[in-house]
Amino acid sequence: MDLRSIPCEFAPPLGWAARLGLIVLASDHTIEFEWRSLVDAAARACGGPDSVALYAARIPNDPEITPETLAAMDGRIAQTADLLTPGVDCDVIAYGCTSAAMVLGSERVAKRVHSVRPGARVTDPAEAAVAAFEALGVRRLAMLTPYSAALNEGLRAGFQARGLDIPKMGSFGIGNDNDVARIAPASVAAAARDLGGDPEVEAVFVSCTSIRLIEVVDALEDALGKPVVSSNMALGWRALRLAGIDAPLEGFGRLFREA
Repeated sequence: MDLRSIPCEFAPPLGWAARLGLIVLASDHTIEFEWRSLVDAAARACGGPDSVALYAARIPNDPEITPETLAAMDGRIAQTADLLTPGVDCDVIAYGCTSAAMVLGSERVAKRVHSVRPGARVTDPAEAAVAAFEALGVRRLAMLTPYSAALNEGLRAGFQARGLDIPKMGSFGIGNDNDVARIAPASVAAAARDLGGDPEVEAVFVSCTSIRLIEVVDALEDALGKPVVSSNMALGWRALRLAGIDAPLEGFGRLFREA
């Protein structure tokens, strides 16, 4: 005889402390890799591995990074956000692209997400980085990117319009997201040390969610004596704080310990 309608009990849902939704570029190899360690650490701080949940959906994009390919994601943000746990709300939805958030504008990104998920709080790496450096009490930054000159100048202007000063900037000059993800963390750290060693700057921002930094950030900050924050770190910190998770986390730099 087939057994049907077997009685069961319901456990508390996964993510009972915080449910995070993440819109990931189809070409991004890095953000989920780095966020897993952040979410695991936050869950331990909240009292259990099931306390903080992360759900990701991938947005179609061109791996060649240009203002045109970034702007083309505008019409895809809402439909991608709608893929995140249909019928169950996320506390926060994060859009994982620094340069596209600057090209489109944080307000436009949030509007697209809210068109399908009106109850979620929304963040992106540009908005998150501004909040992160404000929380750290610094505003004069060295910025390291993988982008072309045109994108770099747009990014610098955008952050300066948001109240940050960027007197020093460097770039790997790599235009394909698949290649950006392969930049060795040691190379990122070396470039960040060179830029951040300038006494004129108070902190370093490593822009692009495809760049790996978390595994070297503590040693890098010790060497510089200054905060170092990447797009992935700022976005993860901001998403957790917006979701009400404010416990300090070790191993991810001063941002997660002090802000």
